[in-house]
Amino acid sequence: MGRIAKIIAIVSGLAGGTVFSQAPEFAQQYRQRIGGAIDELRVIVEDFNRQAAQHHLDRQEALNAYAQSSDDFLRDRGVSMQSTIARYEELQSQQLKLGTAAPVAKPFVLLRNADDVVFANTWRDFVPGVPMSFAGLVWGAIGFVGGSVVAALLGLGARRVGRRRVYRQVP
Repeated sequence: MGRIAKIIAIVSGLAGGTVFSQAPEFAQQYRQRIGGAIDELRVIVEDFNRQAAQHHLDRQEALNAYAQSSDDFLRDRGVSMQSTIARYEELQSQQLKLGTAAPVAKPFVLLRNADDVVFANTWRDFVPGVPMSFAGLVWGAIGFVGGSVVAALLGLGARRVGRRRVYRQVP
């Protein structure tokens, strides 16, 4: 491997390491956002449950009352409330999985079943952080190795093509 190829491999490794080291920070910011979403949805779901209880209904009975209404608005409102409750429960499940995962595994947990809205908003507002954790170090090392390997493979491929041209030009 020539001097320029080594420099490119190191620079690519550093770039990959820098990018990958942000995965735990992104997962942390996602986790914070998901907590805020859960807090807000909890207010809505608990208010619905409380109102249902005031009318001597449990949650499912209240949802059934909406579904059986002859009024389109009330039926649609019931569907909307059912969707809100399902999202609340899904976000709680994700929060639990993120909370119990090993720090190095949190980015994988997030990618496996991220909430589209929370993920998009986290990405939009993401602020990179200096990786001061073991997980950040591990992800940085993975990115460094990956970036170096990609650069080396691309460098080798370019060198092989160059050699072929030289061989073709010689009679």
